[in-house]
Amino acid sequence: MSAALVSAQGVALRYGGTRALDGVDLDLAPGRIVGLLGPNGCGKTTLMKILAGVLQGYDGEVRIAGHEPGPESKALVSYLPDSGSLPGGSTVEACVEMFRDFFADFDEAKAREMLGHFNLDTTMRLRQMSKGMREKVHIALALSRRARVHVLDEPISGVDPAARQVIMDGILRSFDDDSLMLIATHLVHDLEQMLDDVVVMDRGRVVLAGQTDALREEHGAGLDHIVRGMFR
Repeated sequence: MSAALVSAQGVALRYGGTRALDGVDLDLAPGRIVGLLGPNGCGKTTLMKILAGVLQGYDGEVRIAGHEPGPESKALVSYLPDSGSLPGGSTVEACVEMFRDFFADFDEAKAREMLGHFNLDTTMRLRQMSKGMREKVHIALALSRRARVHVLDEPISGVDPAARQVIMDGILRSFDDDSLMLIATHLVHDLEQMLDDVVVMDRGRVVLAGQTDALREEHGAGLDHIVRGMFR
């Protein structure tokens, strides 16, 4: 296993009286697609925001390729939040141009190849698109940054099964073995076959972590069955 690309030790954070994260320890190596699993409110999104460098005020230590969250780490992380951040009135073409101007590591040719794979018309405005189409635009742009770490929060939620498969194919097509991909999802069954490792959270803590194949062998069951059993 390579040295950790993402590392967290004792990470804790409160929202008022609510403890969102409660001593999270994590080491994630490059070359892996990692599923971040757990019920709503378990701390997945909070952790992802910290790793992406968009949330501060936490206790503990976080490192992205050796850097504390900040300008240097943000240059290494491509973050896809759980709700789209692109303006609805913009065309897909305008969004491509915005990413090209804003991110030094943006690979425009790769973005256009992925948009073509998704059969998206770059002249369309986002507000004219279905949820699944908008999700594909966000994913194509996020994955077209030559980032060391891709952090995707619920990238296939709310889209139909056919669109999920196309999106997952696009994610796999874009994956670079030198990078790390962290995907938060509650749709374990859909993503199980593409995950190398999993981290399961509950109430702000990591309650299970390991290689997907090893966990299947240990428990004698699929990942979806294991996770469902934990939260019955």
